[in-house]
Amino acid sequence: MPELSKKGHSMPASPIRKLVPYATTAKSKGIHVYHLNIGQPDIKTPEVVMKGLQSLDMKVIAYSPSDGNSSYKQGLVEYYKDNNIHISTEDILVTTGGSEALFFTMASCFNPGDELIVPEPFYANYNGFAKITGLEIVAVESSIENNYALPPMVDFENKITNKTKGILICNPANPTGYLYSKEEILTLSKIVKKHNLFLIVDEVYREFVYDDEQHFSCMELEGLDDNIIMIDSVSKRYSMCGARIGAIVTRNKELIQTALKFAQARLSPPTFGQIAGELALQTPPSYFDEVISDYIERRNTLVNGLNKIPGVLCPKPKGAFYCMVRLPIDDAEKFCQWILESFSHDNKTVMMAPGQGFYSPGTQIKNEVRIAYVLEKEDLEDAVRILEIALNEYPGKSL
Repeated sequence: MPELSKKGHSMPASPIRKLVPYATTAKSKGIHVYHLNIGQPDIKTPEVVMKGLQSLDMKVIAYSPSDGNSSYKQGLVEYYKDNNIHISTEDILVTTGGSEALFFTMASCFNPGDELIVPEPFYANYNGFAKITGLEIVAVESSIENNYALPPMVDFENKITNKTKGILICNPANPTGYLYSKEEILTLSKIVKKHNLFLIVDEVYREFVYDDEQHFSCMELEGLDDNIIMIDSVSKRYSMCGARIGAIVTRNKELIQTALKFAQARLSPPTFGQIAGELALQTPPSYFDEVISDYIERRNTLVNGLNKIPGVLCPKPKGAFYCMVRLPIDDAEKFCQWILESFSHDNKTVMMAPGQGFYSPGTQIKNEVRIAYVLEKEDLEDAVRILEIALNEYPGKSL
């Protein structure tokens, strides 16, 4: 066959999905697999969305405008206003999920060889988007001992070169669940202003903030309209990952117009997804009250259970529904494959995402996993019990 591209060969596999074949094989043997590897909530999509979709009366499923339906964008303006973000419809470009928003942003802002500074661990697909667009991710390491707080400003300054063009964070963070404070965002803004960089903030988990903490959006920063870019998505907010609707939000008009050219090349974002997104804007506050309460209980169940296991360290997240966990093992990739391929207890096992995939290539941190607490409390309790037994039996344990 003809030779495939070098870019294709160098694309990193998803640490979240790469072990799926082993999970599939385990299930074929009758083993129940607790999926802690992927952020697919089991929370029901808001009823207003499902009822609205069921009552649709459409004769033609037509293209939407490349930048998204105007009625949906107007609805987003009102939603953001309620979150102290004041923008117009011209500041929004609707995308096919947050992933496309990130891709369009990177393609619009960076040339091949430009550098983007990202605190690690970070969302694994940032590596993939960087590979596609030819930019280089420069990692600034945050520490599990410090709950993955923003690294000191000097660490960022030391990474800045004449190729540096931006900083990217996720707030609250995937995979750590860390919530960046207003003070930390202001610290980043000083670096951005000093070096005239883009600040890209992935805010898709904005609603998921715990312990009476408050989310501070990058769009609330003043005097940096041309530098700030917010990435958003309906996927996790309304538990509708399959809708595939996201957005680029920025007051930088040139960036919106540049990203629009990429949007025109892919024609339009999904019609049904935008309808679902617009319906979701009618979701009552009580929905989120229940969801937040549920996630707090799940988080406490998981984190408290994990930290009782000898040799395990798991900081308590302030947001999202993930945590990074240090395990007493030699290699997380080996362990995550072993627990699916060679282990079960009471005919059950667990699936996790190896932590290496959430760091830049060549990381020496090999004993961490990401866990998503998207299961019922009882399932999480059982999963923790099974994980503790597995750690005792794993031949590569490092206790």
